Amino acid sequence: MADDRKEMVAKGPQAVTQESHAAKAETAAVEALKETVLTALDDMKANDVVCMDVTGLTPLMDYMVIASGTSSRHVKSLVDSVIEKSKAAGNRPMGVEGLELSEWVLIDLGDMVVHVMLPKAREFYDLERLWEPVPSETEDQPNQ
Repeated sequence: MADDRKEMVAKGPQAVTQESHAAKAETAAVEALKETVLTALDDMKANDVVCMDVTGLTPLMDYMVIASGTSSRHVKSLVDSVIEKSKAAGNRPMGVEGLELSEWVLIDLGDMVVHVMLPKAREFYDLERLWEPVPSETEDQPNQ
């Protein structure tokens, strides 16, 4: 903590302001990406869309989106829509996995990972439960 203060003092107020502007711009970009992805899924009638804020759980991403398609063809259409709209907004996917079978497709958009799955795969892997925050010990204990 003291090192952070020393670094801020050494940089001066102008550098700190520039950093805060950069952080705000990054946050706005992530929020815009989230809206782009959710709109793309909604436009193609995705089922059971869940957007999880995982910033406190992993440094790898800010959001994880999980959605279901009714068939392999529907999953592929959902994925194609997310990729197309993300690219149009300036967010090229870093990777796409599972497109061949289209039972579970993962789209890595950097600050966001999108999982589009068939209902059976989604039920089996239960990513929502796997990524939910773990309650702290104090939350588990009744007040005395």
